[in-house]
Amino acid sequence: MSPNGLFIGLITLDLIYLADNPPQANQKLVARDSTIAAGGPATNAGVTFSYLGGQSTILGVLGKHAIAQLIKSDICQFPITVTDLAPDTTNSPPVSSIIVTQSTGERAVISLNAVKTQATIESIPSHIYTQLANHTYQILLIDGHQIPVSRELAQIAKTQNIPVVIDAGSWKPGLESLLHLVDYAVCSNNFYPPGCQSREDIFTYLQTYHIPHIAITRGEKPIQYLDHQQEIRTIPIPPIRTVDTLGAGDIFHGAFSYYILNYSFPQALGKATQIAAKACSCFGTRKWMD
Repeated sequence: MSPNGLFIGLITLDLIYLADNPPQANQKLVARDSTIAAGGPATNAGVTFSYLGGQSTILGVLGKHAIAQLIKSDICQFPITVTDLAPDTTNSPPVSSIIVTQSTGERAVISLNAVKTQATIESIPSHIYTQLANHTYQILLIDGHQIPVSRELAQIAKTQNIPVVIDAGSWKPGLESLLHLVDYAVCSNNFYPPGCQSREDIFTYLQTYHIPHIAITRGEKPIQYLDHQQEIRTIPIPPIRTVDTLGAGDIFHGAFSYYILNYSFPQALGKATQIAAKACSCFGTRKWMD
């Protein structure tokens, strides 16, 4: 039976360009390639979870702007349910513009994220509460872009023994209010809570919230995680020719959420690493699935 996952957070439209280099001031560039896809950490994670064999529900703000239709047309290629926290809004969903440097695969991103699309807990549809209570979902992922909604639903998941994963890409004010609800904190190399200067500081900070499982991804460098003895261990990254790093962390989190349901923490990290590495070898966030 396919596992069900609930993915809470950001839904965007990503305009992705492959170029020789990012533009300088007043420079016009001709891209070598381009693609358009739905994006956002929770969205890309939900798409990955679905591709691997799960069933995903993405919970975020979308609305009825024309751009929302483009997002839906991409997501509907997969067995995914999009549950809208603001179905009547006519505001545009966030649009991200991304330039990927061809020689390195590094990306530069500009986006509003969820700054202007914050939802309240009153906007959570009643069926989401019912499905959590009925254990429809086997796992819940939050990306930090809808903190009040995430906190509300993570509290329910906690009472139902449904594991909660946080995609900790960067520190966002308010995250401290829900960290005690997290079972798996998988952080990027850019995640620095207040007062943290090193990865050791980050591990120590997250341990104060009694998070059972903590890991930090570091790009092409080995993943660091805490074992049962609270010792830092590493998982190597497979060598690849990097084409595009866009969405690699999101894809990693989606794969991790899928594999952690059947594997140990280090095993799930290792399997997710293989998926993210494959994604980095292709341009865009979807071509790796071909």
